[in-house]
Formats: sequence, C-alpha cells, structure tokens
Amino acid sequence: MRRVLIGLVLVAVALAAVLGAAGWVAPLFASGGSDWYTRTVYPLEHADAIRDAARRYHLAPPLVAAVVYAESRFDEHARSSQGAVGLMQILPETAEQIADESGAVSFTAADLEDPRVNVRYGCYYLRQALDAFDGDVRAAVASYNAGMGAVSEWRAEAAADGHALRPRDIPYPETQAYVKKVLKARRVYRETYGDRLQQ
Repeated sequence: MRRVLIGLVLVAVALAAVLGAAGWVAPLFASGGSDWYTRTVYPLEHADAIRDAARRYHLAPPLVAAVVYAESRFDEHARSSQGAVGLMQILPETAEQIADESGAVSFTAADLEDPRVNVRYGCYYLRQALDAFDGDVRAAVASYNAGMGAVSEWRAEAAADGHALRPRDIPYPETQAYVKKVLKARRVYRETYGDRLQQ
C-alpha cells in the first residue's frame, strides 16, 4: 500500500510539473514560435537610447538597432581586439573627435560604456556617413565597417561603371558580409520591434 501511495504521489508531482511547464511554454509558441525565435536571435535592449539618438540625428531606429546588433549584440561592455568599445564599437580616438565635433563638454574613454553616449556617438557617425554618401544606406553601413575613405573609392569606381554601389562592388569579404548582416537585421528590427523603436 505504501508503494502505491508513493507511486501516486510521484505521478501527481510529474503531472503537475508537465502541466506547469506546458503553461509556461505554451505562450512562447502561441504564434507558431516564429516571433519567439526571432526575438531570441535578434534581441533588443537599450531601446530608449536607440530611439533618442536616432531622433537626434534623423536616423531610422531599426537601422541603428541593426548596427548595434551587428557590432556588439547589445553588450555595452563589448571590446574588440582593435580597442573599439561598447554597443556600437566606437574607438576612443574616434569618440574623442566626435565629442569635439558634436560640442560635448568633456569626454573620457569610460564614457563609451554608457549606452546613451555610445549610441549617440555611433549615430553621429552614421549621420555623417549618410550625408557624405547622399543618403546611400548601403554605403553608410559599409563605411561603419571599412571607413569612409575606402567606401568613397568603391563608390567612385561603381559610378564610373554607371551604377550605384552594389554588394559585389565591395572588395572586402568582411565588409560585404557586414553590410548584408546589417541590412537583414534592419528589416527584422523594423518588422519585429517597430512599435518599441518608434514610440
């Protein structure tokens, strides 16, 4: 009799665990799981900082979120082997120049770990690139990875051939892949987080 009672208790506990897990897991897959999967692969953090900086520099927030995703996957403490720091992977010397140009009162390299400062400086660079390249998003994104000088050369070569800069006109495989990654992420952030990014 004791074994039967223990068995019944174990079955009840297992059943409760399964039902509890089902209640927790079910909402994740309520819409076929694709939205949950997308939000897992493409997270969004620091939406306020992204919206504010994008508004300040007249940028589309999904583009900014896509660059953050490609650069750091939203890790404000990220550091590259070249010394770039934070969400948008800004080099301290670049940040110092941006701080000076944008009228910041003071700047220290530690400021780059502040998401608001980092995203603001990254957006400043993106705005400069978009202006330099006549609003060409692909060129501006490429310059975020390879620099404006290289992209200017590639655009000039493409123009001499009678067309705008295309992915195949970018000779650096890393930059080609980077541009594709950012442009794909921009679409995902626009479709998945449009409400949060446009508030």
